Amino acid sequence: MLNLVDVAQQFPTEERCRELLCRLRWPNGVECPRCKGRNVASLNGYGKYWCSECSYQFSVAVGTVFHDSHLPLTKWFLAAYLITESRKGISANQVKRMLGISYKSAWYLCHRIRSAMLETEREMLDGIVEIDETYIGGKPRPNRPRKQKQVVIGIRKRGGDLRLIRASGATAKNIRQIINDNVSRDVEVIITDESIVYPFALDKGQRRRHKTIRHKDKVYVSGSVHTNTVENAFSLLKRGIVGTWHKVSVKHLPAYLEEMVFRFNRRKKSDLFLDTLRHMVTAPTLTFEKLTA
Repeated sequence: MLNLVDVAQQFPTEERCRELLCRLRWPNGVECPRCKGRNVASLNGYGKYWCSECSYQFSVAVGTVFHDSHLPLTKWFLAAYLITESRKGISANQVKRMLGISYKSAWYLCHRIRSAMLETEREMLDGIVEIDETYIGGKPRPNRPRKQKQVVIGIRKRGGDLRLIRASGATAKNIRQIINDNVSRDVEVIITDESIVYPFALDKGQRRRHKTIRHKDKVYVSGSVHTNTVENAFSLLKRGIVGTWHKVSVKHLPAYLEEMVFRFNRRKKSDLFLDTLRHMVTAPTLTFEKLTA
């Protein structure tokens, strides 16, 4: 497993960084991102390639989150490592101080790396699955009722993956859609607390496999029935929001949830850093205009 010193020593130059990104993006050899052609010539000394089939000139960064960035790849690599190896995340202010860049550049850099952590294809969760909800947005106050907070639904497979999904409200309809998108029909057991929403959010087959733990009766574990593992994930998320990011906007909350899920589900992988770079070099470009729209 690489550490920060290893990253700095193994990728000290732009050329070394580009070599790794090329291997991750094109494991079978460089191909043109426009026509997918293989007749590609390297423009030595420029880090660019030229496709003889469509006369397109490109670099490994074209069409990725690295596209149109003025930051050196060496700083991109360090930022990616810091984000992936910080269990509770890392703030843009901290990245700014550690890399010696402006806050605007650090904020945009973190969001571009975060955007590459979005996974469009996920396996459905089966086995024993815990489901719970939490509310993000500060302590309840008379002028800030709970209904104005952001609802996050957590789903975690015992010994497996986690999902954190923002919902427009903790209604049966919203939770039913989230469950159907993430939980397999062959799930063994679904465990929730005693909220009256869940029986209405589950279909007939799921209700037969539904078990509840009654927190209101001060019961938190009954044999194998509990929601402690998904609540541990909520605890990690809230420590990240309160202790690291300090404030997360409604607009960008889903991106922070995706970052937490990406890192949590890969926490035991020895190649987490390389896997993150692989996602970054294959993810689509995120423009500043789109990010701030």
